[in-house]
Amino acid sequence: MSNETLFLISFVVFIFFILALDLGLLHKKSDTISLKQAGLMSFFVVCLSLGFYFLLITYGHMLHGIDSIEKLQTVINKHHHPITVIPNDLEHSIALYNQNLGLEYLTGYVVEYALSVDNIFVIVLVFTAFGVAQRNYHRVLFWGILGAIVMRFIFIFVGAALIEKFSWIMYVFGAFLVFTGIKMFVDKDKDEEIDTQNHPVVRFANKYFKVHPHFVGSKFFVTIDGVKKITPLFLVLIIIEFTDLIFAVDSIPAIFSVTKDPYIVFFSNIFAIIGLRSMFFLLAGIIDKFRFLKIGLAALLTFIGLKMLGHSYLEEWGFTTTHSLLIIVSILGASVFFSLLFPEKKKDRKLKFNPDDEKHLHHH
Repeated sequence: MSNETLFLISFVVFIFFILALDLGLLHKKSDTISLKQAGLMSFFVVCLSLGFYFLLITYGHMLHGIDSIEKLQTVINKHHHPITVIPNDLEHSIALYNQNLGLEYLTGYVVEYALSVDNIFVIVLVFTAFGVAQRNYHRVLFWGILGAIVMRFIFIFVGAALIEKFSWIMYVFGAFLVFTGIKMFVDKDKDEEIDTQNHPVVRFANKYFKVHPHFVGSKFFVTIDGVKKITPLFLVLIIIEFTDLIFAVDSIPAIFSVTKDPYIVFFSNIFAIIGLRSMFFLLAGIIDKFRFLKIGLAALLTFIGLKMLGHSYLEEWGFTTTHSLLIIVSILGASVFFSLLFPEKKKDRKLKFNPDDEKHLHHH
């Protein structure tokens, strides 16, 4: 078994252990997640993510089984790491490699975590539009995260294979991210609404499956008169998976601008995703107060897209991962700072986040 496979299996087992801990120990006492629980879980996941950074800067070379200068140079060339090997000094060369690997992971994690906030905007809209009871949020998000892990794994390793085979794909990704960033900026003031009747997932489900018109507690499926039907709660789960798929199209190319090592892309992605559930409960009630966050995320995507388009020139100019991290943190920090400094005086529209009643989902 290769070092990469062993590292990957160990990582996936660890992540599933964290999710099992979350589902079993941290959630069995109550139906709803309190702000305190969400805060503690967010802190715990961020600490784990930072712990993984320290693991990489110490043992990162073991991921690809680097045990010689030649192997190190091969890995650096393959993944385009912006570092230079010190001839005949394996120890210091590995230290440089590990530091850079950790920095690439940390930068990718910050990018993904920031873009996850935009995902929360949409999840709040979905839950509100469909009238999902607050006690069912955790269940939907938990299974949504499991599905997202599988989808991200496929996306990332297919993307890495394509980049390795067709280097011009980086320019396609870059142009797409610039377009997405500009579109996000132009649409920043648009009222986002979800049409529960005409959503593509709802129409597809109504056409090909038996759909029960009402929520049935926390059940995804229900059997009525011997006929198994999917409930509106399952439709909400599928819509959230569908949403994550759309977000992955933005976020995964964005992290490939930071590192071409698919394992580092995967690790940073998954740590951000497992933090999404607790971050949702922490931010959902106050997310509309970050009025400049959309502008910040638009600037972030545009910067990353331009970086991908000009990556060959930037490498010649000595633009490093550290520079990327500083710019990304500055953009996000500024958007949050100005949101708090200049709060919106009057809101025309406010998201209802705590629906008391479960609405019915009527379908054609």
